[in-house]
This record gives sequence, C-alpha cells and structure tokens, in this order.
Amino acid sequence: MQINLPLDAEQESYFRSKGWLSSEEEIQSYEKAGEGNMNVVIRLSTSKKNLILKQSRPYVQKYPQISAPVDRIWTEKAFYDHTSKNGFLSGFSPKILDFDENNHLLLLEDLGNSSDFMGIYSDNNILKKDEISILIDYLAKLHSSPINTFPGNQEMKKLNHEHIFIYPFMEDNGFDLDNIQLGLQEISMKFKKDTILKNKVLELGGKYMKTGTNLLHGDFYPGSWLKTPSGLKVIDPEFSFLGDAEFDLGVMIAHLKMAKFDPIQIAEVIKKYSDKSSLDADLLAKYTGVEILRRLIGLAQLPLKLELNEKLQLADEAAKMIKSP
Repeated sequence: MQINLPLDAEQESYFRSKGWLSSEEEIQSYEKAGEGNMNVVIRLSTSKKNLILKQSRPYVQKYPQISAPVDRIWTEKAFYDHTSKNGFLSGFSPKILDFDENNHLLLLEDLGNSSDFMGIYSDNNILKKDEISILIDYLAKLHSSPINTFPGNQEMKKLNHEHIFIYPFMEDNGFDLDNIQLGLQEISMKFKKDTILKNKVLELGGKYMKTGTNLLHGDFYPGSWLKTPSGLKVIDPEFSFLGDAEFDLGVMIAHLKMAKFDPIQIAEVIKKYSDKSSLDADLLAKYTGVEILRRLIGLAQLPLKLELNEKLQLADEAAKMIKSP
C-alpha cells in the first residue's frame, strides 16, 4: 500500500482496517505535510483528530532518480524509540502511534501548526538565542545518552557520504551550478581542482563511515528543527547513526555560518556544547567546513541570500577549516 494524494477509497479502507480511524470518524482533509525531501509525509485530519503519515520509498521523494534504502523508516522509528525513554529528549520528538513495517509506514502524532527554520538564511533573527541554547542542550543530551545497539544505517550513510564527500568535488558531475547562481560554477572549480583539499575530504569521509559510540541525529540543520505550539521539536532522523558527535554540531554550525550569524555567537555555541560534553575542535572544524562546501557547490542547495563574493569567501574559509583547522 502506497499512500498518495489525493485520498482514494483504497487508502481510506486501509486506514480503517488498521484501526487508525473509527467507523463513525469522518475524513475532513488529506494533504501534504511540510516540505520533506526524503519521504512521503501526509497530514490526515478527521472529525476527531489529526494524524501524520510518513512512508519511505526506495528512492528520494524529492529526487526520484536517486535511489535510497526503503528501510530508513526503521531507523527513524529506532531513533524515536530511543529518545522516548529519556525524559528530556522525549519532549522534542513526535510520538509514534503505530508502525506498519510491511508498508514502511509510520503513524505519528501531529505536532500542530508548525514551521521549520529554513527562513534563517534570509532573516537569522527567526532563530532566537534561547532556541539555539535549547538545540545545543538537545544535542549534548542526545550524544551522551547511553545506547548499546542501534541500526547501522550504512546504506543511508553511503548515500549521504556520496553527496557530502564525493559528488560536490567532482569536476564534471553533471550539475551546472550556474543554474543556481551565474558564476558559481567557475568558483566551484577552485575547490574541485584542489587535490590537497579533496584528499582531506576523502579522509574525513572515511571517518564518517566508521561506527562510533554517540547517537547522532544525522541531519541536524534548520529543516529538521520545528517551531510548534508546544515548543521546539526535532524531526526527520532517518539519517541517524552511531558516529562522531562533532558531525551533528558541525552541521549546525555550518548552517549558522551560512545564515550569517555573528562569529561571537557561533563561538558561544561551541563553548556551550563543550561545557557539557567533550569535543575534538579540529574534527569539528573539518565537519563544519565540508558541510559548508557541499551546500555551496553540491546538489543539496539552500535558499541562501549570499552574493557570489560572499560564497567564495565562505568557501575559502571552509576549505581552510578542512585543510588546517
């Protein structure tokens, strides 16, 4: 059973057979919920409640030409199962209401009228200082939470590895960056031809692929942070894995840099985390740098409000962070 828009009789019958809807419950709306890239996410509203349906497919929903492991939804469930056992972390995740493993379909609570923080690239005041502190507290608690076993999620890591450490640095990858911003393709070649940089990136990618001891969210950027009526939430952990804590924090810092947050404020973020948990500053710098570069010259583009010279300056900084942090 694949869930799709619009709602049809087969889908409605399936929902009722699963007991997700009572016989007298009327469906009022069935619509896309948010701008998820990886999975199909639909909000089902009835006369009694709202539900979120999330289903994985053997490809990336936004880019169907890119294959992706269909069992990534199992990893997401494992992440939510783990965080639900922690009094602090549980408050940041939607509750799992049911799981249809055969159809790779999660039934989740609806977090209400919410919005992500993708707008910070045009207005970084959207993300308040206290919200940044909450996100750091969340990461530190997540990374230090005891965990014995967790899905390896190797296929998703391979997918991410390709788009972080390989694809952006290929001289001819079939993606013309001038379609994003005229002149960006020429700028990108400076980094695609930098052999020392590319070797450092490959070395870092090898470390990323190893199994670590810290549970990571795996995609800790503004699209995974939600402002909801009940407070800040963190969603979409399908990339979660056991690895280096510096990866999650590095991704977060990279996006604050791309959103032009004050360097002093970014330094405070690093200090706040390091006060709570140990941190390898060099490794953090490298993961931060590679996330910046892959967002500037890779496929996973962002709605950045940066001029070409600003992107070049930021890319130069990122390269230095990788080569000599």
